[in-house]
Amino acid sequence: MPDILFHYERVNPTSWAYLSSLLMLAMYFKFNRIWSVRNVDLFLLILLAPGLLLVQWAAENMGIQANAAHIQFLGFLWLFVTEGLILIRLLLDTAMVRRPLLEPNLDAAGLLFLGGSLLFFLMANVVTGKPSAADLSPARQAEVVRAEGAEENDEGDATSDSFVTDGPGFWLLYRLPRIVTQQSIGAQDHQGKKVPAERDREELLIREATVRVVAILSHVAIVVGLLVIGYWHFENIIAGIAATTMYLMLPYTALWTGDVEHALPASLLIWAVALYRRPMLAGMMIGLASGTVYYPAFLLPLWCSYYWFRGVKRFVSGVILMLAVLVISMAVTATSGEQFVDHLTQMFGMRLPKSTGLGGIWATWSSAYRYPILAVFVALSISFAIWPTRKNLGTLISGSAAIMLAAQFWHAYDGGIFIAWFLPLLLLTIFRPNLEDRTALSLLNRGWWIEKQLAKKSTVE
Repeated sequence: MPDILFHYERVNPTSWAYLSSLLMLAMYFKFNRIWSVRNVDLFLLILLAPGLLLVQWAAENMGIQANAAHIQFLGFLWLFVTEGLILIRLLLDTAMVRRPLLEPNLDAAGLLFLGGSLLFFLMANVVTGKPSAADLSPARQAEVVRAEGAEENDEGDATSDSFVTDGPGFWLLYRLPRIVTQQSIGAQDHQGKKVPAERDREELLIREATVRVVAILSHVAIVVGLLVIGYWHFENIIAGIAATTMYLMLPYTALWTGDVEHALPASLLIWAVALYRRPMLAGMMIGLASGTVYYPAFLLPLWCSYYWFRGVKRFVSGVILMLAVLVISMAVTATSGEQFVDHLTQMFGMRLPKSTGLGGIWATWSSAYRYPILAVFVALSISFAIWPTRKNLGTLISGSAAIMLAAQFWHAYDGGIFIAWFLPLLLLTIFRPNLEDRTALSLLNRGWWIEKQLAKKSTVE
């Protein structure tokens, strides 16, 4: 970036948290309706920043500063409480029938200009950023497991070439590093001490290029998806522009711009909502998201319930089709039958919940508390199959955001920071109008096969 913009320096994340919070208040705070829900939503979003900054600082100073572990715990605890408040807000969203139109304080042209500028700088940071030692995990962990397995095979002590990571999901996703786009003041790069010199530089460069391209495409897909939903489904392009600009403005987006594990599932979920009138395509998006990071699989009761009276077969077919494609790709790339089974187990999370070596807040709290939270999460996911009894697009958006947010509470690996999984959906919930009439029965056609059979029957008669 300094080669393009003279003396350009990236804004420190702490400074950006202050600036972006003031910008959001200036652009979205309703000064003439102080006690509106919109203002509460704004403060809840702003409250995420302190926890994220604490976690980011601790990650960069772990093993360097004596209080890094304690700071990390405080950061995750802050996120735990704040996300709990946001979860309550999402669960109450369906009861908010009156939704007055509250447009931003800046007009559409100004929002577009600001959003476009933010997108340019964020994507430029992805292109020019570099992976650090801390952010090569879980890619670093994956390499260690593979290297240890190879050493054992060479010595004849073992025959397994298994692949194990902290979180279930598609194994290739865990091999991609995170590109650092911002660092805290005083943070040091200790990559040279932790990354072995014998690392295959060519493979690393390929993975870096891959993650840059996928991260940029994922964020562009999120931005375009929010605009499409605002224009097409909300019938209010300003709402889509407002949600897009706020997404790009939040400190979280600046901190984790280069992490594919955050951005890719979010882009797939947004496009599932954008394509909800096409059950087959929506199912493909949910299936692909479920295959990549596993947790969107808990959205199936909600989405199947929405399509139950029309489109459920097409939706389920789309989910199964994409999962089958991922399984076939693993079968083709696997070097042995045992490796294929390991990758399959990894993707579908077919293992008992971890009780040791946990990250995030569970590195400090007893894992015994994680099991009842997991049980409540599963019950919440299943409960969406029966309530609300009459589901509409608003229910689909807020319910999906609630489930993906609730997954943060029991996520074994840094649960709480994967905000992108629910953030775009949360922003759509904040800016959405009344969508009571957007039901599957009223909007979807019967499908080409049923239409063909009905046309044939009417011709015979």
